[in-house]
Amino acid sequence: MKIDLEYGRQGLAITLPDQQVDVLSPHHLSGLEDEAATFAISAAEPIGTEPLQTLIHSNDRVAVAVPDGTRPFPSRRVLPMLLKVLNHVPPSQLTILIGTGSHRANTREELEQMLGPEILEQCEVINHNAFERDDLVEAGRTVDDRPIWLNRRYVEADKRIVMGFIEPHFMAGFSGGYKGVFPAVAGIDSIRHYHRAQVIGHPRSTWGVLENNPTQEQVRHNGSQVPVDFLINVTLNRAKAITAWFCGDPIQAHEAGCEFARQHAMVPCSEPYDLVLTTNSGYPLDQNLYQAVKGMSAAAQVVRPGGRIVVAAECNDGFPAHGNFQKLLVQYSDAKSLLDAIESWEEPVVDQWQLQLLALILLKARVDIHCTIEPDLIRQAHMTPIDNLQRHLDKLLADPGEFRRIAVLPEGPQTIPYLTTTTV
Repeated sequence: MKIDLEYGRQGLAITLPDQQVDVLSPHHLSGLEDEAATFAISAAEPIGTEPLQTLIHSNDRVAVAVPDGTRPFPSRRVLPMLLKVLNHVPPSQLTILIGTGSHRANTREELEQMLGPEILEQCEVINHNAFERDDLVEAGRTVDDRPIWLNRRYVEADKRIVMGFIEPHFMAGFSGGYKGVFPAVAGIDSIRHYHRAQVIGHPRSTWGVLENNPTQEQVRHNGSQVPVDFLINVTLNRAKAITAWFCGDPIQAHEAGCEFARQHAMVPCSEPYDLVLTTNSGYPLDQNLYQAVKGMSAAAQVVRPGGRIVVAAECNDGFPAHGNFQKLLVQYSDAKSLLDAIESWEEPVVDQWQLQLLALILLKARVDIHCTIEPDLIRQAHMTPIDNLQRHLDKLLADPGEFRRIAVLPEGPQTIPYLTTTTV
């Protein structure tokens, strides 16, 4: 069978034997016929709160938090819809705040692609900087009485609108909701504490789990220290078309969206697989190896211990270069040494959370990856580089006895498989 994998901007096609392979994809949903019209309805008839147009007053200074360039949220399409609904508010009173979390700032070229030149001309656009203390303000306290640092412009706005998209998430259960605030516009000290090893390693900090998930509990507590006046969340299909809107109260709208995503994006599996081929959903999600851990984690949910994960993720932005991900990953001789080090640190360091999850995956299964990163660097990162993906798969499957059960996640973490025998 021919299978089209989401890889970079162009995709990648491979062929596998029909009889051995289960293709695990989300239930197909068509995009909305008229995204603007359905948004107008959702904004006028939101979940759990008053209409957006009456909630935001003409003299309000409004902060609009949107995902950064590593997320496929269609800001370029949604922001003009928002401005149309808020036509009584001068665009000069809207600050578009790019929720970078601990990621690098988006370049001018990336912002034009993400937002469109009209938005850049009409509104103030700011890359959040988690590392600049002058740009942050203490907005509240964590449950263990530590300061919660959030972006000053976000906190000091009269009203706050938070955008995002909902899909299963490998730590928080689902993305969207208050994640558009925390960690998206949080300070680095708060982000590091949120990602501490005992929380990331908790069994309920995982895909599809909201209740009693310590990661999601922190997201909601820390993100709600200042009011989110209106949530705009979407679900997307493979073509990045909007399949549904979830607008209104940040908890009620988010939970409605999570249930929708659970029904369409999570796939039960009765037995583990010997080999799982995954992607990281193509561009923009597969821009770097850091993000590609999500696709690996999706595969790890159903690969047998000692099995094989094969990844196709372009990684045109490298590891990436910023942060500690590459430095720490190649510093240790193997995944066990890396994990032991992380669990011994008294205070979290930037990027240790992604490294912790990657180490756990590498301890469960071998990982082979087809990407644009230099092969020697991939080997230093404790993975096996793949030059030609089709040739590599053909070689692996030449012995039918070694990999009898095979699964493919052509859309990576847009589909989250789970074993029906597993309870969390």
